[in-house]
Formats: sequence, C-alpha cells, structure tokens
Amino acid sequence: MQEKRLTDDLEVLLTVLPSTLAEVLRQRGRFTELIEIVMDLGRAPEARYSGSKDEEVLLRDDEVTQAEIDYVISRIGQIDDDNRAGITRTLHRISVIKNRRGVVVGITCRVGRAVYGTLEIIKDIITNGKSILLLGRPGVGKTTMLREAARVLADSSRVVIVDTSNEIGGDGDISHPAVGRARRMQVATPSRQHEVMIEAVENHNPQVIVIDEIGRAAEAEAARTIAERGVQLVGTAHGKTLENLMSNPTLSDLIGGIESVTLSDDEARRRHTQKTVLERRAPPTFEVLIEIQERAKLLVHHNVAEAVDHILRGRIPPSELRYFGEDGQLRIEKTKVALPIDERGRQIERGSERGGMRGGARGEPRNGRDHEREYGFEENGSNGVSHHGSASNGHANGEHGRAIEDPLTQPEIGEAASALSKFPTRLMQIFAFGLPRNRMLQAIRQLGIPAQLVDSAEDADVLITSKSYYRQRPRAITDAEHRNIPIYVLRSNSELQMETVLGGLFNLSEAEETPLDTAISDVEAAIQRVLAGERSVDLRPQNQFVRRKQHELARAANLTSHSYGKEPYRRVRVFRD
Repeated sequence: MQEKRLTDDLEVLLTVLPSTLAEVLRQRGRFTELIEIVMDLGRAPEARYSGSKDEEVLLRDDEVTQAEIDYVISRIGQIDDDNRAGITRTLHRISVIKNRRGVVVGITCRVGRAVYGTLEIIKDIITNGKSILLLGRPGVGKTTMLREAARVLADSSRVVIVDTSNEIGGDGDISHPAVGRARRMQVATPSRQHEVMIEAVENHNPQVIVIDEIGRAAEAEAARTIAERGVQLVGTAHGKTLENLMSNPTLSDLIGGIESVTLSDDEARRRHTQKTVLERRAPPTFEVLIEIQERAKLLVHHNVAEAVDHILRGRIPPSELRYFGEDGQLRIEKTKVALPIDERGRQIERGSERGGMRGGARGEPRNGRDHEREYGFEENGSNGVSHHGSASNGHANGEHGRAIEDPLTQPEIGEAASALSKFPTRLMQIFAFGLPRNRMLQAIRQLGIPAQLVDSAEDADVLITSKSYYRQRPRAITDAEHRNIPIYVLRSNSELQMETVLGGLFNLSEAEETPLDTAISDVEAAIQRVLAGERSVDLRPQNQFVRRKQHELARAANLTSHSYGKEPYRRVRVFRD
C-alpha cells in the first residue's frame, strides 16, 4: 500500500477563529482527526473528530457571541449564493447559517485536506477512460478522492474541473496544488453549474470533466450530454448505495433512469412476473459506480447497466469489494450472481426472462462451499469466500428483524438437501438471522417439517437471512461461512419466501405439496375454468395471506376476484367483470 501524504493547512484555519477557540484546539491536538468546528450563536462551540465513530467535543462552556461570529466572517472570503465561503489557496470550507434578515448566526468550518495516495485503491479503474460516479454519505471522503483523481488524470489527459463551491481546487483565483495540472472553472452561482459543465466541453476541449455533487436534474442532463460527446466524466453524488440512486427521481437518469413497462400476457408468463414491471430506460451516463462505504472500503459496480438490470429483476448485482487488509495489501472480492424467483417464490432458471430465458424449476444440490461462493463474496485467487466481518452481534434474529420490501435474491432451492443426510435422526437447526422469528416458526408449522430455530451460527445446520443483512457482512454471516454452513438469502421476509426455502431444504417433491402450493394450484385451475367460459369459481377457505396471493394471481390474469364469508371460512371467488 502506497504511503499517504496529507496536506491540510490547518494553521491557516486556526488563525481565522477567535484566539480562545484556536488555543483550545491546539491544546487538544488530534489535528489529523479534526473534521469541523461548529459555532452557533448562543451555544457552546464544539469540534467534531473522526474515529471509530464521529465524536463531538465541547470546546468551552461559554456561549458563542455575535462578535465572535462577525470576527470569523471578516477574515474569510466572500459568501456565495450557496452560503459557502473559503480561505484563499486552502481547501477549507466555511458554511454559514443565516436568519430571516440575512444575518449570519451559525458557522461550520470544515477542514479541507489533500490526501495524496487515496486513489491507489481504484487507480486502475480511474485511468481506464470510463465515466465514473462516486457515491457516499457526506463526510466519507468523496471530494478528497475526486480531487486526487483530477490530479492523477491531469498527468496524462486534459482535465477541467467544474468547481461549484471551490471545494476541489480551493478558494481564490489560483487553484490549490492538490489538483496538479488540472484546469479549473469556477461557478458563479450553484444554479449555473450545468451551464458551466457544457461550457467547459464547448470552449476548452477537455478529455476529462471532473464535477462534485451532482444534485439537480439539469446537472444530470448536462452530464448525459457530456458523456454522449465522448468526454470522460468523474463525478460524485450523495447516497449510500446504487439502490438509493435508482429510487431518486432526480438523479436516476445518471444510471439510465427507471420506467414502468407493461408486458404482454405471454411475456409476463415467461418472466413469471406481473404485467407491469420496472425496467431501465436508457444506457447509463456513468459506466462505473463506486459506493464509498468507508474511507478505505469501496464497493465497485464495473457495469452499471448490468447492475441496475439485476436489481430490477430481483438479483444481487455483480460487484467487487475493495479494501486494504491489516497487512496493508489491497484485497479484492467479487460477488457472484444468484437467480431471481417468481411471484410464487420459485426460482427462475436462466432462459426464462426476456432475452432467451425459459421457465425452470429448482436447482441441483451442491455442497455448501460452492453455494457460499455463488451468493457471497469470493476473494480473488481463492477457492473460498471472504472472511472479513464487522462488529455486529451474532444473534440478530426475530426481535431485531425488519420487513424488507425490495426485490431480493433467493438462492437455489435444494442447495442444502444433502445437508439433511448429516442429521437424519434429529431436528434441522436453523439460524434465522435478521428475520421475524414468529414468521419463520409459522412457516415451519405450516410445512410440518422437523426443524427448530437456534440463536447462533455455532448451533446451526443452515443460516437464512435477508439481503440487507447479508450485504453488511456481520459477524454471524462470516462465522457461518467459516463453518461451511449453507447460507440462503431471501428475496423478502414473507412467509411465502420462507416456506419456499424450507421446502427446498427438505427436498419436498411436487407430490408432497404444501397447503400454500395446493391453494395456488386451486386458483390457477379456477382461472383456467373462468377463461374457458365459466362465469365464476369459488375456491376453498384460506387464511388472509393465502387469499392475498390468490387475488394477485387472478389480477395478473386480468380477472376479478373478491373474498366472501367470515373467518375461518372466508374464501375467494374468481369471475369475469
């Protein structure tokens, strides 16, 4: 790992602050961890430090006065329309809060640092000529990495930085040395950022455009225009994951945009989906997306178009996790893609979706290690899975679970059928990590299978979890991988999904249909009878959950259905309008 070199000009920032606060900060030290200083009128000033978790420290007990705020304002540059200012030839950012009369009553002094060497973790990606979007929460280091990217690319390409808040190149007319040979265009007002982006391409013939904080629809449209002209874009946006960007109507155009599409009856049946589905509207503006999870831990989507399509079809997108190990060496781990499942919770084999996919059934059993490689992270050059973990407790079961409504990925049913032969004389021990315990118990009772829930991976034969927990890589998941325990990632934490997985674990055959399978078969038969000419068909009484699934199937067939009767004899009737 390359040695990092840091330049922060912190003494210049301290000279802007009131002398009492500057002296307290000097006494406290910890300059490399200092993030920002906050001064609000009538409140005690505080400093925020980075570490295992952000720490806020009061600098004194006395309240900040208006005179102290005015003192700081008089020693910094002009405050722009975005209520930000800077200090000439430094990277520090001063943001202000104004009252209704336009008087400054609060100040946030953000420490700006040029950290040379931060790009080593993705240098091969930055220099390959593709447009790249850096995604991450505020303060995670997006701008620092963007600045370093501009410096590195400027050694071999014509780079122009569109610097809206002077945060990349620093305040003043002369750019900070941290941007190297890159040229900079300042933006008079934030609302003109998209115009300056286009102006940079038309007037200055760049090969690379660097832009921080794309946040408006006009900027997203300008970015698409630039990309279509063959110019490499390197930009940032706020958000934690690719899914966040997909659900953001303003910025979703950066990854191709999402639109609702109505399928034909035949196509819907081939896909095993409803007639209305979500699809990507156009090619993405950015070809590569990098989620900055931590300052030295990144999740890379090398093909944004493919990743978006996978998410929309209920799969885990192919991605690459990069981080530095304790030995300082770069680690690269890749995910493998799992298959989607249909509305009945059954897996769709490759060939059933548009583009040559055909409806399929359950996958062939494989051993646990192969299963983990397919649905977890696989380390480059290794036949196993990654063993990195997090400081998460190992018993996040029912009480800590939460409902997940996103389309998630379901592993192939039958993966652990061979595991059943290991314990034929006892109950299968299942660790439901991050899932509602009561629903899992209900699914076990519904199927009548010999299984029970346990509270740790140590006691489990199989671990079942949701995608949100799996992607966080908590200790319970990594412990299960170390023990070669099969891991199943649910598309959602509904009873239907749980019953599907449990049925696969015990290799239930079609002849051994569960009550849910029987109910689904009933409604499918009723649909065929009504389509053949019968006016209406009454189904057998079912519980509310099963009735809802029957209604969904009837609606997908363009038929009408209503529930009649009182519990426990309430039933569904299927008929034409």
